[in-house]
Amino acid sequence: MMKSNSETFGIESGYGKEVIEWLNEEAKKDELNFEARTYNYEVATQNFGSFELFSWIGDTQAARKLIVKASKRFKIKVIEGGYKTRERILKISKQDYAMVRRGDKVIGHIAFTASRLGGQWQVTKEELR
Repeated sequence: MMKSNSETFGIESGYGKEVIEWLNEEAKKDELNFEARTYNYEVATQNFGSFELFSWIGDTQAARKLIVKASKRFKIKVIEGGYKTRERILKISKQDYAMVRRGDKVIGHIAFTASRLGGQWQVTKEELR
């Protein structure tokens, strides 16, 4: 099984610790290949509010399923990241794309950029759906 990871998943600010604990418990309970960790970094968006970003390792499908489940359970907005562009151009920065969800519903999209030299993720574009 291939291991994946992402640092551009997010939880509505104020819920980070509680939701991360719940995600890890759910993964263990359902025997999913998934582990989430907070890295104490927040991003603010104009359209969706602030989010605590977190990183995870494991199965991409499990991560996507769990983040939607968390959004419904806690009635919060979440960022489901890890979407790449089709372009294969060598760039100075890393890029990642994400959907902002409330439960099953996609309410917007966000583009992230970070320096390849280890910078933090920044929101560069956002749009309401």
